[in-house]
Amino acid sequence: MNRPNCILLVDDEAQVRAALAMMLGLDGHRVTEAENAQEALRLFSSGQFDMVITDFAMPDMKGNELAARIKRLSPSQKVVMITGHEKRLGRADNPVDAILEKPFGLEELRELLARLSAPAAKGRPRDGRRKSGSSPQARRPS
Repeated sequence: MNRPNCILLVDDEAQVRAALAMMLGLDGHRVTEAENAQEALRLFSSGQFDMVITDFAMPDMKGNELAARIKRLSPSQKVVMITGHEKRLGRADNPVDAILEKPFGLEELRELLARLSAPAAKGRPRDGRRKSGSSPQARRPS
């Protein structure tokens, strides 16, 4: 595993946030939780985060809209979106760095964080599309 990250975790469901924070904490990541996009923007502007992980379906602002606002503030900020709607969100105009399709496990989350935290390697594939019938994987929007 790479060094622990400081992660801003955004999800409107408290149980989902708690489960993800626990998973991330197992690897020593420092997690700051936000229950909505407005709180996330406030926390983001006052802190420094290695990564932002946001749900897509939130009532106040969709995850891709939050990602776009964060990228306007900090274009190099790594943003991951978790969603069950990957098929329609994997477009080129989606501002996230990766999409983690639900359901996913701890290993998929670890692999994604390692990939996004690693220095960019020339020739490394950027697309983690899964093959039909395989387990869910994080993927780079097309």
